[in-house]
Amino acid sequence: MRKNTWHDEHKDSLTFGDRIADNVANGMGSWNFIIWQTIIVLIWMTLNVIGIVRHWDEYPFILLNLIFSTQAAYAAPIIMMSQNRQNQRDRIQAQCDYQINIDAKKEIEALQLQISKLELEKLDIIIEMLKKQQEG
Repeated sequence: MRKNTWHDEHKDSLTFGDRIADNVANGMGSWNFIIWQTIIVLIWMTLNVIGIVRHWDEYPFILLNLIFSTQAAYAAPIIMMSQNRQNQRDRIQAQCDYQINIDAKKEIEALQLQISKLELEKLDIIIEMLKKQQEG
């Protein structure tokens, strides 16, 4: 049976909203999003400048600016929620790493004590052997 790591526990503690915020942040923070948004904006502007269909948003593209403002108004807090959760996850990881280092230090100190004890026992045996050799 596999023991849960801090990462597993963090993942299991995420709410539905947390998962949505992370997915939105991952999506909006990707080149894929930037490229598709650029393509859509270029098509929007081209159709409105040329007027193939109808100028539903003539220059200076007030409707497009409104859409971008609305997108930014929702995207910024969602991305900040995801970043705050990432900071919390990093703090948990740092605390776990610190605890692992403390435990490792204790084990190393215990091993050093055992090695010192073995060395002293060996020295005692060697001294005893030398005494016997001198007597004999």
